Amino acid sequence: MKTYSAKPLEVERKWYIVDAEGQILGRLAATVANLLRGKHKPEYTPNVDTGDFVIVINADKIQVTGKKETDKIYYHHTGFPGGLKSISFKDLMEKDPTKAIEKAVKGMLPHNTLGAQQFTKLKVYAGPEHPHEAQKPVVYEMEAK
Repeated sequence: MKTYSAKPLEVERKWYIVDAEGQILGRLAATVANLLRGKHKPEYTPNVDTGDFVIVINADKIQVTGKKETDKIYYHHTGFPGGLKSISFKDLMEKDPTKAIEKAVKGMLPHNTLGAQQFTKLKVYAGPEHPHEAQKPVVYEMEAK
């Protein structure tokens, strides 16, 4: 019996909607990363983008456990000397709630060109509305916390 290897042109892509309301950030990000990579499909191949498109709605209603609301810090560097910037989770959620989910999911994808390609299939929206009705997305049910 030969091992099946998916080809990029043979991949069928679906659109999923994931509601982030009341979900824990890390658990949601892990589920979304698996959908983007295609690990839920039997034809999953690690070196081929076999994943689906994922729309995350209600990103402003995501939750974290413990004291991460105030203690979790996101860092980035501007590239200039002394340019290390930091922002807490609470401040990031006030500024742009979609960034917290995007950063969590991006960290769970491969750190190469394949991961960058898979990340482009993620669409995150702060509220319940999204402009992707024409793609006929299916609601993906996650178990509640």
